[in-house]
Amino acid sequence: MTKRRSFSDKFKAPVALEALRGDKTAQEIAAKHRIHPTQVTTWRRQAVEGLTGVFSDKVRKVETNEAVQASEDQPIIAV
Repeated sequence: MTKRRSFSDKFKAPVALEALRGDKTAQEIAAKHRIHPTQVTTWRRQAVEGLTGVFSDKVRKVETNEAVQASEDQPIIAV
């Protein structure tokens, strides 16, 4: 029985980006990287779905940083 291969994020990202470009078919990309074409389409779909998170996380970080800065600027009043 063969063991399943697991792929790192560093391997998946360039494959997904290559698929997103649309220059080559999934079959061509899969042959180049020696993986199954289904993997290419799955990673491409995951990349597209994850793109919205990239931008929304950036907005959340900016809002969080502004809130922290605002709270640091307020003087502490001891009673």
